[in-house]
Amino acid sequence: MMWGYGGSMGLYWLFGLLTIVGISLLVVLMVRLFSGDRSVGRKQGGEVGLGRARQILDERFARGELTAEQYREQRAVLGEDKR
Repeated sequence: MMWGYGGSMGLYWLFGLLTIVGISLLVVLMVRLFSGDRSVGRKQGGEVGLGRARQILDERFARGELTAEQYREQRAVLGEDKR
């Protein structure tokens, strides 16, 4: 006679598996949150450094190192200005 022991061992395995999957997802989420936003370049043009390149270009234009025409040309090179 088992008296209720062992009849639901499959549920314990399922609970254990779901616990491991849940902890794994939490670890991945925490790593992504604390590692910073590395997807900025991918959203703008497919390359990781494109966001930083645009930032440098904006800074140079703001300091007066580039004319408006040079600024537009460089944006076109980066693939942002399709005019």
